[in-house]
Amino acid sequence: MIGYISDNLLLPILDFFYGLVPSYGLAIVALTVVIRLALFPLSAGSIRSARRMRIAQPVMQKRQAEIKARYASDPQKQQAELGKLMKEFGSPLAGCLPLLVQMPILFALFATLRGSPFADVPYTLNLKVLPSDQIAAVEPKPFTSASHSIFVTETNHVPVVASLPGGTKIGAGDSVAIQLETRSGESFRDVISGVDNGQRFVPTWTVTKGEDIVKVSENGQIQALTTGDATVEGKIPGLAARSGFLFIKALGQVGFYTEGAINWDIAILIGAFGLSLFASQLLSGMGMPANPQQSTANKITPVMITGMFLFFPLPAGVLLYMVIANIFQALQTFLLTREALPDNLQSILDDQMLQKAQAPAGASAGGGSSSGRMPFEPKGGNK
Repeated sequence: MIGYISDNLLLPILDFFYGLVPSYGLAIVALTVVIRLALFPLSAGSIRSARRMRIAQPVMQKRQAEIKARYASDPQKQQAELGKLMKEFGSPLAGCLPLLVQMPILFALFATLRGSPFADVPYTLNLKVLPSDQIAAVEPKPFTSASHSIFVTETNHVPVVASLPGGTKIGAGDSVAIQLETRSGESFRDVISGVDNGQRFVPTWTVTKGEDIVKVSENGQIQALTTGDATVEGKIPGLAARSGFLFIKALGQVGFYTEGAINWDIAILIGAFGLSLFASQLLSGMGMPANPQQSTANKITPVMITGMFLFFPLPAGVLLYMVIANIFQALQTFLLTREALPDNLQSILDDQMLQKAQAPAGASAGGGSSSGRMPFEPKGGNK
């Protein structure tokens, strides 16, 4: 599904924007904004649900405990009352469905930006070399890799797969050729031969595992030397992988620290990602009672996720998308936190804010007033 969405939805949009402004950096920005606008209703539902659950959760937990205690001997009545409670405040899982619906599109967008034209495209083949007297008994099972859309010009891309007609099991001493071809069966070499400067898309083949097991030539011919497991990888250069944008030296550049030097453009993108994520989390708590646990999580989570990208390198084009998406998310969160709440939730929030304002210094931020009265209980109740 991800490949289908990428080929039939995202790449045509990318082609459209590149046709308007011949800059792949601007095309990434435009593509990100279009997808985030299209997903706005779904992500807005998740943000609204999270905001409402944050307000209602203390009340719901208290009410759930009361219902379970009161109807402990009557499971049917207990379920009915819990259902009424969910109907009143909504289900905590309500915000998950919009996230699940938009995930395939976001994964496809992520995959699109990690491939051609923004980055070199890898094809990986895991091989098993068997003794020559055993290979005759093995039934050949043709191998075909996943398809990748390869840009051979700014306006032309073709789906390309790598295949081994005889399968990934080969006999010691045998030689097999890796075939790169389009899904229609046309040789990739024939495709690039009809393109100006097409030789720049000739793949480079290397043995990444088992150099003593197999060797591979420049044209993708594998020679099995001895028995064992090996991995061969081919990379087709991305058309725009070495193209810059603003302060970014190359959209396909990967790694914060390479060849003994810091890539400051990658560092800036990673830093911007962390700051935009932190801002989005701060905005999600606007107008809410202070919560020490949530506040700590809001500080730690951006640092952890940002630090992860120092050790899990991504192409600069993908980081650019993530920064733009986070800024968009922060703006969306800011707008939605200004929406009016349902009357029952607004009443609970008003009580929570009042209790926080009246709480003595040192009182727990989320624990309610010293009287123990919950927000939904009458203000005139016994203390």
